[in-house]
Amino acid sequence: MGRPVGDEVVVEAAGHPVTVTHPDKVFFPEGRLTKLDLVRYYQSVEVPLLAAVGGRPVMLQRFPHGAGGSSFFQKRVPAGHPEWLETAVVSTPNGTPSKALVLTDLAHVLWAVNLACIGFHVWPSRADDLQHADQLRIDLDPTPGVTFAMVAEAAAEARRLLDEVGVASRPKTTGSRGLHLFAALEPRWTSYDVRAAAVALARELERRRPDLITAAWWKEERGTRVFVDFNQNAPHKTVFGAWSVRARPAGQVSTPFGWDELATVDPEALTLTSVPSRVAERGDPWAGMAEDAQSLEPLLEMHRRDLAAGLGDAPWPPVYPKMPGEPPRVAPSRARKARGAADGDSP
Repeated sequence: MGRPVGDEVVVEAAGHPVTVTHPDKVFFPEGRLTKLDLVRYYQSVEVPLLAAVGGRPVMLQRFPHGAGGSSFFQKRVPAGHPEWLETAVVSTPNGTPSKALVLTDLAHVLWAVNLACIGFHVWPSRADDLQHADQLRIDLDPTPGVTFAMVAEAAAEARRLLDEVGVASRPKTTGSRGLHLFAALEPRWTSYDVRAAAVALARELERRRPDLITAAWWKEERGTRVFVDFNQNAPHKTVFGAWSVRARPAGQVSTPFGWDELATVDPEALTLTSVPSRVAERGDPWAGMAEDAQSLEPLLEMHRRDLAAGLGDAPWPPVYPKMPGEPPRVAPSRARKARGAADGDSP
């Protein structure tokens, strides 16, 4: 496991010594799990973890006081990092460049864990090709009142649509209340293209199941439905990574699973204490996904169809510059109120 040095443990990983300070510090209140327990977890899932996120830049969210405390995001690696640490210069949504950590191997993962980074927010591009997004990420986000059974039903609908157009997808829990579906892509498209495809997918799912699924960006329009958050595919956007641990009291894990488990998977039970044995018994449900890269064209064709039918772009998050064809960035209720006030002022 490692050798103790005072209030430290030195762990060997990928040929590098990684110092874990304050290894007995409690990070997760339930079960009083420590920083060292978190290190052991990531050691146990090294192979599937690196298959899913290896070689990608990440944004760190650090929890100095563990899962129950406050946190802060850190886009840049701090000064004084080891010489062997690999980084990549990425941009944030507002265009600011940052030297981000690249999860090259387990040593990079554990180095970040020692900084109280519990889980990882991962870029959709590899560090060696930042211009192309090689993943479509479908974020099924439950609105208030939506049950996990409804999210699972929405996932089944999304899979059905993707299967129809010939795009294979694989699911994972988010470590919270939603689900993510990932599709490996050939590295030929930008994040603008992938987001456009995600918008088209969300709109088609809403057409098919308006009772269950919504593509509405504004919360006031969503109702009690599952929101397909297409903007998780916007340029420079990160998504919580596969096999990453959430900063929750029990340490729930964003866990890949097989489609045959959709009706039975319990996200609350998938924690850093239960997932290692699950992996040992069942293996990696995402094994080989990266090698099955596929075309985005079927979804881009849906996007072009929507444009031809008169549908413009969907709203972007406020941190992005105004985009061509984007509707006004104002909530529908506010827009109606403004129009009403203007009409009232008319002679």
